[in-house]
Amino acid sequence: MEEHKLRALVHFLKRAKKQLDEFVAAMKEVVPQLQDAYQGLDEQWKDKERFLQLMILDGCFMLEIMRAATGASSDYAFNDPIFSSHGMLYTVPYIKRDMMMIENQLPLLALDRLVSVETSKPKHEDYINKLVLKFCVPPNERSPTPIVGLGLHPLDLFRKSLLSEPVHRSAASSAEQGSSEIIRSAIELYEAGIRFKKSKNNSLRDISFHHGVLSLPVIVVDDATEYMFLNLMAFERLHFGAGNEVTSYVFFMDNIIDSAKDVSLLHSKGIIQNAVGSDKAVAKLFNSLSKDVVLDPESCLDDVHRKVNKYCRKNINMWRANLIHTYFRSPWATLSLAAAIFLLVLTVLQTIYTIMPYYVNSDALAAPSPQ
Repeated sequence: MEEHKLRALVHFLKRAKKQLDEFVAAMKEVVPQLQDAYQGLDEQWKDKERFLQLMILDGCFMLEIMRAATGASSDYAFNDPIFSSHGMLYTVPYIKRDMMMIENQLPLLALDRLVSVETSKPKHEDYINKLVLKFCVPPNERSPTPIVGLGLHPLDLFRKSLLSEPVHRSAASSAEQGSSEIIRSAIELYEAGIRFKKSKNNSLRDISFHHGVLSLPVIVVDDATEYMFLNLMAFERLHFGAGNEVTSYVFFMDNIIDSAKDVSLLHSKGIIQNAVGSDKAVAKLFNSLSKDVVLDPESCLDDVHRKVNKYCRKNINMWRANLIHTYFRSPWATLSLAAAIFLLVLTVLQTIYTIMPYYVNSDALAAPSPQ
């Protein structure tokens, strides 16, 4: 890809009508910050000149790719191997996937400096955030809530877009806090009387349980899902203070998905959109994702775990669920139950009218004759 990066740099400089030295000078001011963004930086990249070359080359290439993919620039040849419509269809999806790898992250500060020199205006945090999200996140999964402040890198920004909504946790007693109970599978929860429905938005934080209804965000499971979650979970594990929301979500989904039947149930409720083929493949994906995962006892989903398990422990909920599943699963079953009840009532009424004359006659015979 190096020759394509150089070509992108030439296009970027030509469009900006600026000299390369101007960008180098601006980037030199933040070299220490950029180098500090990497943990365990190899010796070869501690050379400032070589590091600057990498930041500018990769930064310009990333900007050109995102702008071309989102329609912000179109001054490349129609047969360009990367920036043409053909390249956007067959090559850019792999570039996008590589941009989500935790070991390939480029600090967004580098992009901000490049755009600042290009436009001769400081600070473009909102523009950079929107450009990255427009490129990385499908329109139907994009967060309506703007992200405040420049993200650390594309993976960090992508994660924040998945966790945009605030978490509302109910107060719990000290004995209950940190319980992190294992939740049952979706089929078992359904048999216990719990209903499933789609959350109001696609934030992974928007998981709640109220009055027997478990609300879950819609998730599209495709070939990139495993790749995406593994990198997001690695980021949470390696980055102190990042949080554990994605890891908690994956752990939660692994708990409620044990088999293809669980996937089928969630699919029927519109929660899982299966783009990988079989339900069994989706179940296997989530079961493998949470391998060796350690759940934080203060997880944001701990409250949901406790509420669901408390609901399942009540026998009355199980009895009511069995009644509904047995007699109200279909209109025909409901009609049969209604007919049976109607016949039972008629039988009782017939019995009453049959024995009533006997008691009336007995009362008449027992009554004393007048003097």
